[in-house]
Amino acid sequence: MRKVIIAGNWKMFKTRAETLEFLQGFLPQLDTTPDDRDIVLCAPFTDLGTLSRNLHGSRIQIGAQNVHWAESGAFTGEISALMLVEVGVRYVVIGHSERRQFFGETDETVNLRLKAAQKAGLIPILCVGESKQQRDAGETEAIIFKQLEHDLIDVDQEHLIIAYEPIWAIGTGDTCASAEANRVIGLIRSKLSNPDMTIQYGGSVKPDNINEIMAQSEIDGALVGGASLDPQDFAKLVNYKV
Repeated sequence: MRKVIIAGNWKMFKTRAETLEFLQGFLPQLDTTPDDRDIVLCAPFTDLGTLSRNLHGSRIQIGAQNVHWAESGAFTGEISALMLVEVGVRYVVIGHSERRQFFGETDETVNLRLKAAQKAGLIPILCVGESKQQRDAGETEAIIFKQLEHDLIDVDQEHLIIAYEPIWAIGTGDTCASAEANRVIGLIRSKLSNPDMTIQYGGSVKPDNINEIMAQSEIDGALVGGASLDPQDFAKLVNYKV
């Protein structure tokens, strides 16, 4: 059975003090959140310990935003899967377009990170998606299928989440039409060995479009950027109604 997961990606936002302030505003609003959905907060590395200490016994799972493929080594600025597990992390975002665009992430390194995360018991959230130029050129399907083909080599599809994030809709205010997102996610699902995998949509998800997004037949959740930074907005997202 496909699981619904609403995940917030805080990117490079929030100090530890701001994290505590967020939790104070957010946690009380989960009393009426339906049990049919999971909630994940993917925070900067410095916030993970704060989340772990303050979310014990809550329904919120903790996610990181990257992981290295080695268990240890001379990789300045990186973090291992075992380090994440030690502080209570359960999920990790891998292959986000910002990592691919700004930090040289490739399908090869994405694949290595996926396998390392799973080896340690983490559940990766693999991000795939096309640029505006690629979409305008009619290359959406080809780009995404290529990413899946290379990223998923020897990856366990039973312990994986995929997030379809059209790059042109991330942080731009432009949301991919719900029906189109549903179509692309359906195509992604057709390429998987596990058709019950949770597949999220990400890209300018907001309180005023979450209901329509989650009403789509192929969409199992959302990977949320900017709207996850505000406790009131994120509460509206996790409490969506269909």
